[in-house]
Amino acid sequence: MARAPLPIRNGLGPTRIRMPDDASASTVLDYLVGRFPQDADRLREKVAAREVVDAAGVPIGVDTPLVPRADIYLYRDEPDEPVVPFPIDILHRDENLVVVDKPHFLATTPRGAYVTRSALVVLRRQLDLPDLSPAHRLDRLTSGVLVFTARPEVRRAYQELFAHRAVEKEYHAVARFDPGLTFPRTVRSRMIKERGVLRAEEVPGEPNAETHADIVRHDGVHALYSLRPRTGRTHQLRLHMSSLGIPILGDNFYPEFYDVADDDYSAPLQLLARSIEFVDPFTRERRAFTSTRSLQLPTRA
Repeated sequence: MARAPLPIRNGLGPTRIRMPDDASASTVLDYLVGRFPQDADRLREKVAAREVVDAAGVPIGVDTPLVPRADIYLYRDEPDEPVVPFPIDILHRDENLVVVDKPHFLATTPRGAYVTRSALVVLRRQLDLPDLSPAHRLDRLTSGVLVFTARPEVRRAYQELFAHRAVEKEYHAVARFDPGLTFPRTVRSRMIKERGVLRAEEVPGEPNAETHADIVRHDGVHALYSLRPRTGRTHQLRLHMSSLGIPILGDNFYPEFYDVADDDYSAPLQLLARSIEFVDPFTRERRAFTSTRSLQLPTRA
């Protein structure tokens, strides 16, 4: 993807909007107003203030003609978001990496209703690192070790470690104990997740998701499981645990979806990214980072 012509501002990058395939409007402003009528006044203000630019960084004017499939960039207004009342702990920081212990309920990157209250934006502001970028991602409901790159020139090397499965990851999860299931075991299946669909699903076909699972301890009712994914499909661990008949406690997606209010922090998903290990692509040293958080078995009455 081409580099945005506007810099990171207050922790947030600009939004890219692609023009339609045909000239359905005569000017860029007409198209934007037609597409986002609820923001028409603010869009006119942004164009007047020369805050909307094309891919070359040239400001868009009120009469700038629409060029099909061209990209324009602008900064979104910051939404009014609830504060996630849990800290982000810094596990490690050097010139290349920032490794954190992400809490439950905090998104990794701006998305949907979570923009300024994402780990990326919070850390960019807190550490004054506008070029901070995630090397991988954790679901909003998953806590634990999360790796960011601090400089653009090292970003690709670390991201490729995750893309090429050169990172060893261990998760902990709490779920029901089933004496009929044998551990350790490896779960393999074919998983798909369609764009715009909340849940992933398992379908017939060649497996593309693999998880090694074992029991750390149990009390006869619940167990703490060690999960080591060999692949990184969306919701892989949650779906694999559910497919075994032991869904992770606090999972409102699997096996059945149910709504949870955005500000309801009473029953966090019991899934923790406990540790990450890899060989550093620059120093060739083995790096290991472990969460300071832990999961506990529910108290028995």
